[in-house]
Amino acid sequence: MPMHRLGKPEEVASLIYFLCTAGASYVNGAEIHVNGGQHV
Repeated sequence: MPMHRLGKPEEVASLIYFLCTAGASYVNGAEIHVNGGQHV
């Protein structure tokens, strides 16, 4: 784990919240990984 810790539910929730705001209105068809740099 590059960040040396597990993610918190609040960190995932903050991305979901952002995607529901006007600030994300130009985001289209993106694949966003919320994994702290961990790749399987």
